[in-house]
Amino acid sequence: MVDLIKVAEEAFATGKQHPEFKAGDTITVAYRIKEGNKDRIQQYRGVVIKVTGEGSKKRFTVRKISDNVGVERIFPMESPFIDSITVNRYGKVRRAKLYYLRGLTGKKARIKERRVAVKAD
Repeated sequence: MVDLIKVAEEAFATGKQHPEFKAGDTITVAYRIKEGNKDRIQQYRGVVIKVTGEGSKKRFTVRKISDNVGVERIFPMESPFIDSITVNRYGKVRRAKLYYLRGLTGKKARIKERRVAVKAD
């Protein structure tokens, strides 16, 4: 029974490589949306609130402010609709789940930037 589940998960795996990110980072998710018979790519930019799950069941929640209303969206990491993920800023936070951002607005909701060493090729 367990082997059948693993075989099914491997069959649906996209195998795409995404950059490493964690809670507090600002990312842009290029998400493919189907409207009728047309496809378009929507850029969803926001702060990663949490990353949960393991392996192929990993998913992440992104929060953005749209017209002064907080909007959160959950993306499965292995979704075939994710075209690309780019990390815009690395945030310096001390928690894995940033639920406290839901109650903050404006300058109080800002996250300090973490310095990241770039690997020389």
